[in-house]
Amino acid sequence: MRYRQPLRMGPTRRAGGMVRLAIGAIVAAFAFFSYQCSTEYNPVTGEEQHVAMTPEQEIALGLQAAPEMAARHGGLLDDAAVQALVDRVGADLVRSGAARDTGWQFEFHVLADPQTVNAFALPGGQIFITDALLRRFSTEGELAGVIGHEIGHVVARHGAQRLAKMQLTEGITGAVLVAAGGGGSEAQIAQMVGQLVNMKYGREDELESDTIGVMLVAAAGYDPRALIRVMKILDDASGGNAPPEWMSTHPSHGNRVARIEAAIEEVFPAGIPDGLQQ
Repeated sequence: MRYRQPLRMGPTRRAGGMVRLAIGAIVAAFAFFSYQCSTEYNPVTGEEQHVAMTPEQEIALGLQAAPEMAARHGGLLDDAAVQALVDRVGADLVRSGAARDTGWQFEFHVLADPQTVNAFALPGGQIFITDALLRRFSTEGELAGVIGHEIGHVVARHGAQRLAKMQLTEGITGAVLVAAGGGGSEAQIAQMVGQLVNMKYGREDELESDTIGVMLVAAAGYDPRALIRVMKILDDASGGNAPPEWMSTHPSHGNRVARIEAAIEEVFPAGIPDGLQQ
């Protein structure tokens, strides 16, 4: 019987591996450096943020994407009275709170979609709510709560933040693939890491928007407890199965209610006054 000598990695293969590691390190360092340099102060949140766009670019992106987003949900609802209500509530929230002193170009759209329970905001101020969600509300305050939450996404610049974080994640993912030689299980692992990182950031954004929403709703004269009722409406909409789209990447119902209650206590430390609109 002949015995084979164990295979050994030759100098060329080792050198190739070292080159890949070096290139991967450079790619990761560049992605991290670019992320750290994209920092701006947000006067609404009082925090330094990593953002990937200027305000002008955010507004332009939102305006460009708005028609496509409307088309995905059956277009705009053909009901002038409903649209007028949403416009009025949205304008009150912008005019009364922190959004007033920003340069975002807010527009409010009611989507004809009768099935998808959803509301969302595009960067720059384009805000959408579906007819399916709107019909579940019994008070104007509940509508104000959802719109206030979406305004929170805009003024907190979550879209620009998310893009910056995605660029960082993609840069690190690319570095992992380069260093590992790319393909196969390494690609799947890198993609999973990227998804987990972005999901975490998304949930943090939602909690922050809930807090901002409470402040906006209260400043406009609505009872902020309407946001808690909205959480119940959305929880009921799930029917015990998959959550409605508006909650699909959001924190749990209990976590959101706890954050809302904490925000309400911060706005009204002596208790919620009488006379607020429900």
